[in-house]
Amino acid sequence: MPSPQELRVLFITPEVFPLCKTGGLGDVSAALPAALRALHTDVRLLLPGYPQVLAGVKYKSKVAEFTALPQFPPATLLSARLSLSKAEHIPVFVIDCPGLYNRDGGPYMDEFGRDWPDNALRFGLLSRIGAILASDASPIAWRPHIAHCNDWQSGLTPAYLHFHPGKKAATLMTIHNLAFQGVFPPGSVVQLGLPPHSFAINGVEYYGNLSFLKAGLFYANHITTVSPNYAEEIQAQTLGFGLQGLLAARRSHLTGIVNGIDVNEWDPAADRHLVKNYSSKKLADKALNKSALQQQMELTVNAEIPLFGVISRLSHQKGIDVLIEIAPQLVKIPAQLIVLGSDQAQLEHQLSMLAQAHPGTIAVRIGFNEALSHLIEAGADCFLMPSRFEPCGLNQMYSQRYGTPPVVHATGGLLDTVVDCTPQTLANGSASGFVFDTMSAEHLLATIKRAAAAYHDKKIWHRLQKNGMAKDFSWHTSATAYREIYLSLLS
Repeated sequence: MPSPQELRVLFITPEVFPLCKTGGLGDVSAALPAALRALHTDVRLLLPGYPQVLAGVKYKSKVAEFTALPQFPPATLLSARLSLSKAEHIPVFVIDCPGLYNRDGGPYMDEFGRDWPDNALRFGLLSRIGAILASDASPIAWRPHIAHCNDWQSGLTPAYLHFHPGKKAATLMTIHNLAFQGVFPPGSVVQLGLPPHSFAINGVEYYGNLSFLKAGLFYANHITTVSPNYAEEIQAQTLGFGLQGLLAARRSHLTGIVNGIDVNEWDPAADRHLVKNYSSKKLADKALNKSALQQQMELTVNAEIPLFGVISRLSHQKGIDVLIEIAPQLVKIPAQLIVLGSDQAQLEHQLSMLAQAHPGTIAVRIGFNEALSHLIEAGADCFLMPSRFEPCGLNQMYSQRYGTPPVVHATGGLLDTVVDCTPQTLANGSASGFVFDTMSAEHLLATIKRAAAAYHDKKIWHRLQKNGMAKDFSWHTSATAYREIYLSLLS
């Protein structure tokens, strides 16, 4: 067993901020390795060589060629460095395979929102090379003790390692969102070089198909997910997505660890995207960001009306349909609403129609804008996250850090990180937002009205803001928990 100072981890991920990001996984893939390295862990990332990755990393050099992997096109392994700041860098390995990764569009879909038809090969190669680097078959000298896999795109790595006859790293599989499972036709088993007998209920088979995520959950030495509450939820049918039986059977090897946030990137006292920086000791300056946000989004500039912000994928999972349903009642409170996001075309259209019907009160920006997302966190009075399910969530933690109490549904990591505002929690100093238990338009609207009423009681509101801003959401605690699991797997 290595000493804690010698621990080496290969962190396999399909995306990392700021090079490529479609959701919270991109943020985690930058922040968690950085926090682990601060704890003297030698973490190195393995990434697909999308154009933006190849353009964004520095000091690229070729370290290996993979020309004899059956069914996969030739690939080159590059060693490089990802710069997170002037002082913070993470070593990365990049799989340069133009035939699979050099294309327009996103990491998983083309520019029209359709899944790439060869995703099984694209992420099969990521998993396969991850397994090679984590075994005695690796062509490079650096050998990890742990292969840390993230979501379905790297889910085959534990399977490949399970069937490798030689020395190999221990495997950890992290579920960021169980709803995405990487399901492909059964013929993919042979195409990806897995043994035919792995296609079984005790293996990679999932309702007659191959599931990358099922493979990772079955073969990994340990499983983590991104909050303790979500770890419990996914063992039941409602949020188990067909994998609840396997997860319940592996309960003793399943741990929930709440994600942290990048407290340097998300710091109202130093955020470069804000009109005016502020802190819990200078909360009055937060109002300047609100007026600037109202002006930028063409809302009526009014400090007395509570402004609710949303930054989200516009999807059913995120409860956007329920928000649309109650939006006409929200503006009558009175209140204002800003929405930033994209995804499902029908929800995008409905939100745009709402903005047209309520000029000066509802503003919608379709797409993603990093600077605007920071200004919304600072300028909004309250942040809305009515998710039907939310494995962890990051914006509710950003919001509390920015003195913007969140309204959240009692699910997953939202319930783990937000304390409902009640007379009792206000008295003990733990209140930091507003939580509703039942996912419905009625309960969401009632909780928004409760938040709006609290907004007009400045004594309560300032207490809520300061409680949230005092919380420690840094990655240090989470990274320490991951290190403990790594070491337990090697003991």
